[in-house]
Amino acid sequence: MTFITRFAPSPTGPLHLGHAYSAIVAHDIATAQGGEFLLRIEDIDQSRSRTHWEEQIYDDLNWLGLIWPEPVMRQSERLDVYERALDRLWEQGLLYPCTCNRKDIAAAASAPQEGSPLHGPDGIIYPGTCRQNWATTDLPERPKEVPLRLNMAEATRQAANLFRSRATFIELGLGPNGETGLIEFTPDELEKTIGDVVLSRRGMGTSYHLSVVLDDAEQGITRVIRGQDLFEATRIHVLLQTLLGLPTPEYYHHNLIRDDAGKRLAKRDDARAISKYRQEGATPQDIRRMVGLDAALV
Repeated sequence: MTFITRFAPSPTGPLHLGHAYSAIVAHDIATAQGGEFLLRIEDIDQSRSRTHWEEQIYDDLNWLGLIWPEPVMRQSERLDVYERALDRLWEQGLLYPCTCNRKDIAAAASAPQEGSPLHGPDGIIYPGTCRQNWATTDLPERPKEVPLRLNMAEATRQAANLFRSRATFIELGLGPNGETGLIEFTPDELEKTIGDVVLSRRGMGTSYHLSVVLDDAEQGITRVIRGQDLFEATRIHVLLQTLLGLPTPEYYHHNLIRDDAGKRLAKRDDARAISKYRQEGATPQDIRRMVGLDAALV
């Protein structure tokens, strides 16, 4: 089996030092294993994706000395794949339409009978407002252009036999609380700490959680390398892999690159953009030193 990693940025702004760190780690680990490093453009949010940012991604990564095979996978060219997966989940009775906005969710989750709202990988855990209404509704076909949520209780029920009471994935890096090795979680934990996540957003036809598991499977990714901020979301991805019959790769969650105040970098932080350092005369080796990767990983 070929060892394959990937770097999957969104073309919605400049790559910063945090992106450089993740891309270099994925590239160097694949190279050390005699495997492949792939690039994927996650451009499902067409309202924010821009061609010039995509071109800047290629330019910055080439400048860093990273190489990858062509053609590059672009999510905007795989919408039919996501549609088929949603149809499959819909036919399994695992999805329901949701018209709640963030204000509705915050209000419902903060109601006196609910107590303090709980937070999961996607923010406030959805209180199930539309799921409860959906119980009295019967639509034969999957509605289009309406956000769809995963019915977590039904999903974990259907996956229970495959999970054999506990689901697992291999963590080769570190979770935010030092988690490593064999990570186990139960269906009950998915319901209580994650809830009904959105799998299809308005105007996108999919969501990050759905597209990432389908794309990783299509590209044959054997080790997913990404930041610790996505560690908790891995449980969602393992569940979807189970429901869709997809393989679960190994995971390597790494530390986040932060600014002097300890805040993790974001695309709005142009001061840390790779392109800015390039304009100021930095070299690729300078970037490696800035992110603590003075030499290639082995």
